[in-house]
Amino acid sequence: MHAMVYRGPYKIRVEEKDMPSIEHPNDAIVRVALAAICGSDLHLYHGLIPDTRVGTTFGHEFIGVVEEVGPSVQNLKKGDRVMVPFNVYCGSCYFCARGLYSNCHNVNPNATAVGGAYGYSHTAGGYDGGQSEFVRVPFADVGPTLIPEWMDDEDAVLLTDALPTGYFGAQLGDIEEGDTVIVLGAGPVGLFAAASSWLMGAGRVIVVDHLDYRLAKAREFAHAETYNFAEYPDIVLELKKATDYLGADVVIDAAGAEADGSFLQHVTGVKLKLQGGSPIALNWALDTARKGGTVSVLGAYGPAPSGIKFGDAMNKGLTIRTNQCPVKRQWPRLFEHVRNGYLKPSELVTHRIPLEHIAEGYHIFSSKLDGIIKPIVVPQAS
Repeated sequence: MHAMVYRGPYKIRVEEKDMPSIEHPNDAIVRVALAAICGSDLHLYHGLIPDTRVGTTFGHEFIGVVEEVGPSVQNLKKGDRVMVPFNVYCGSCYFCARGLYSNCHNVNPNATAVGGAYGYSHTAGGYDGGQSEFVRVPFADVGPTLIPEWMDDEDAVLLTDALPTGYFGAQLGDIEEGDTVIVLGAGPVGLFAAASSWLMGAGRVIVVDHLDYRLAKAREFAHAETYNFAEYPDIVLELKKATDYLGADVVIDAAGAEADGSFLQHVTGVKLKLQGGSPIALNWALDTARKGGTVSVLGAYGPAPSGIKFGDAMNKGLTIRTNQCPVKRQWPRLFEHVRNGYLKPSELVTHRIPLEHIAEGYHIFSSKLDGIIKPIVVPQAS
């Protein structure tokens, strides 16, 4: 089969790989119909995630058709059209029993730090991802779900990570009616977090980024106020002014380890890798939240220590909530929102890239060219 293969930082290509096989009675093999490139994939592409091994296939957002099932699989059969959450999880451990599927203790030798995820290095279990023609899906009875007949494929693929994660970020904020919410980062997750904040009762939503085309999408898609931090000498001060010098009730960090905004932090955290990524967005979140407010962290950071202003967080009495999204737990409510027209995930899709051209897709996405917001990968085009 054809698959995207990692060959080192900034080096990927499409190669012929062995077809995945049933390795456990509860496995399934899925023929990928659509995949996506996530902003988190760029951390891998840029060499920021430890133990990203040469030969790995990325891609934790994908949907497809069941090609084969193991002898223990009861809930799926060949030919089923399925969406697969990015979490790999067993469904029965201490954490899965509590709905914390992203913290599963049985799918990753490094489970004390992170659960399992498709295509996200051996730090997350070493599972190959869906930027390929076929993918092995472990624990097939608990992860994949049949795609509803009424749901479009492009909506479905964005429900495997981007939309649930953004929605989860708003949930973590414990938004109350009338709250002011600031979202740092206008990528797909940030845009979904902003749109979801309205559904949870926000009275005001502000999105911060430095790319004008993404801020335009925030106004159009999420109906948010926007600030381009590059236009202000001190974006924290501007946001304080905009909130009566109190700060926001809720701040959502949807930028993570590669956030721009500080040359020094970007060089030490991203280029030299002396920190677990640039902490600038998280520090802005701590600074712009009001005393007693809540900071929700969705952005991915590496395991190395970072220069986080934790003393300020403590003295302000902030509540900090964060996790990888337990995707399947969000689906029932999100299916309702999509079916009722409150959210249309595919509105963020800007590029549809054949698998054979995926290296160009990564370059466009990494360099923020051509107005790109969310690229979809089409394996059959190869």
